[in-house]
Amino acid sequence: MHTPTMAAAAAQELSLPRRLMAEALGTGFLLTAVVGSGILGQRLAGGNTAIALLVNALATAAALFALIEWFAPVSGAHFNPVVTAALAVRGDISRRTAIAYVPAQVWGAVTGVAVADLMFGEPVWSWSTSPRHGGAQLLGEFVSTFGLVGAVWVCSRTRPSKVAGVVATYIGAAFWFTPTDFANPAVTVARALTNTFAGIRPADVPGFVLAEIIGVTAAVVLFGWLLPVSPDTERSME
Repeated sequence: MHTPTMAAAAAQELSLPRRLMAEALGTGFLLTAVVGSGILGQRLAGGNTAIALLVNALATAAALFALIEWFAPVSGAHFNPVVTAALAVRGDISRRTAIAYVPAQVWGAVTGVAVADLMFGEPVWSWSTSPRHGGAQLLGEFVSTFGLVGAVWVCSRTRPSKVAGVVATYIGAAFWFTPTDFANPAVTVARALTNTFAGIRPADVPGFVLAEIIGVTAAVVLFGWLLPVSPDTERSME
């Protein structure tokens, strides 16, 4: 998740191919953590879905914190097309870079799913049969995406050193206070390719992606108003 720190500024000086590789690697590791912990959690939980979900949430949050700290100096550590889009709207990155980031994130996510499945002896890139549909699910996906983008928008400007912790704990908590918590189109697409605990049926992917797009749009509008980017705003935070 991009932060306007010296490390993030240094990332802008790196070549675009290096930043794209960092985004792909980071997103890949994130999906390996999400899917891998889901598989192992389900296997060890003895049929207790709550325990499996707890394991999945904790592992994902911990991995996300580590990955943001790890890759932020290289690419800004977005790992998520909606975060990239929001920061491009704000002017933190160029449109050219944003457009290039998205396929790198999707490629990394799909590869990360394959690695997780391989590590646990599951079929690679098998379509998920887990249904995730209905108004309640889509509302949950809107809420999780809206909150994530809002957290990144505000904290990256006001408390940049805290972004990794805020994002990781928010996502970990959203596993429990929303029914979905994908909040990421690259994650959504990739999770359709694993018929495991973390999967989503391909037919349900478009609805999730639409909810995520609406979520990021609403977040940019609201939080852009709450915390506009202007010289006056920057001076007030000094």
